[in-house]
Amino acid sequence: MRLTSMPTQIPDCFAEASDKALPLHCVERGAFDEWRRLQLPALGSWIDAHTFTGASGSLLLLPGENGIEGAVLGIGDRNDPFSYAHAPMALPPGDWKLATDLDEDARRALQLGWGLGAYRFARYKQPLRAPARLVAGDIDAETLDVLSASLRVRDLVNTPTEDMGPDQLEQACCELAEKHGATISAVSGDDLLKYNFPAIHAVGRASHRAPRLIELQWGEETAPHLIVVGKGVCFDTGGLNIKPADGMRNMKKDMGGAAHAIALAELIMARKLPVRLTLLVPAVENAIGPMSYRPGDVLATRLGVSVEIDNTDAEGRVVLCDALAYASEQKPALLVDFATLTGAARIALGPDLPALYANDESLAADWLEAANAQRDPVWRMPLWRPYLRYLVSTIADIANGGPSRMAGSITAALYLERFVPEAQPWVHVDVYAWNDSDRPGKPAGGEAQGLRTAWTVLKQRFGK
Repeated sequence: MRLTSMPTQIPDCFAEASDKALPLHCVERGAFDEWRRLQLPALGSWIDAHTFTGASGSLLLLPGENGIEGAVLGIGDRNDPFSYAHAPMALPPGDWKLATDLDEDARRALQLGWGLGAYRFARYKQPLRAPARLVAGDIDAETLDVLSASLRVRDLVNTPTEDMGPDQLEQACCELAEKHGATISAVSGDDLLKYNFPAIHAVGRASHRAPRLIELQWGEETAPHLIVVGKGVCFDTGGLNIKPADGMRNMKKDMGGAAHAIALAELIMARKLPVRLTLLVPAVENAIGPMSYRPGDVLATRLGVSVEIDNTDAEGRVVLCDALAYASEQKPALLVDFATLTGAARIALGPDLPALYANDESLAADWLEAANAQRDPVWRMPLWRPYLRYLVSTIADIANGGPSRMAGSITAALYLERFVPEAQPWVHVDVYAWNDSDRPGKPAGGEAQGLRTAWTVLKQRFGK
């Protein structure tokens, strides 16, 4: 594929060809000694003087008569994109060509990792330097599409709510629909009550930005129906159960589930996966005002299940329950949702591991197998139904929380499961969607997590 066809979201970190490209050696620690023995004595002395061992994440520039004449990159797992992600910013700007024989899977990992490592969010501030460019004239279309989707998640999450509220989230979906020939509609404001989405309306009604349910449809009517849902809380103050300052600081990322769902939908359409796709994004701002919903209120839901509000900061599950009920009415072949749902998942698994919940054993097994193959980890958590006791209400069918802090991620998933029929294949991914510190290939800010895993499962289930 010629690089002139690359999606516009991809940074300028690839070159189709270059006469000035310097050689880049990718060496694993276990193979380093053998590689070292093949080098000329003067170069070997240079390597030894720098005590370079090929450790994962390391890099050494190689000298020549005219200055820098190459580099050696220490890598870990050859098939992990992040083994290569330090290269674009660790190498001097300029063009570099691979000087190591990598198989197809490792070459794709290199290309994807290079693109992830070159990323910088530049909407408001220009990067201090350009990344090094990789000569990759044979980069394939799927690698580019996966990279584009991953960077879309980062861009959407990194954009402040001032410029990424419910209306802008809808606009992003409209642009995707126009690009790929999909249809799109939205139910917003008080029309949510008219069309029976009362829980979405209740959470978003306090904001000056109207809450809405965005729906995108694409594909042939006769194809298997796939529905992807993403939590689109564009900012979360916590509502009347207001968050403390440090808890509210990064709440622009609370639409990270929607960002994943939108990016996955983009990938499905770009790769023309033979499905009938429905994307649902309940988009709200959980604001504070005269119309805020309150602790102790009992809300109606689309399914007819009454919900007592224990905590207005457990709003994500409230907006999702209407979307999941609506999705389940359509009886899709598969229902998948992404949500930045609980801090409890982060306490249990940390920032890098999304929590996976599934009501189908074979589906869960496929998800875990794909996560391992793609080096895009998720960790399965149990739908342990005895913990429903933590969501008991004395005046409603269910509560959105309770006094106990036990098993917070599990109880949130159990709440969602209440709105999905038992026979409906369903996967819920509780993502953080955020890098809490700068690491090679993972700059602080928005992050795609479990996206490549989801795409791999969908390809296996629905691909030709």
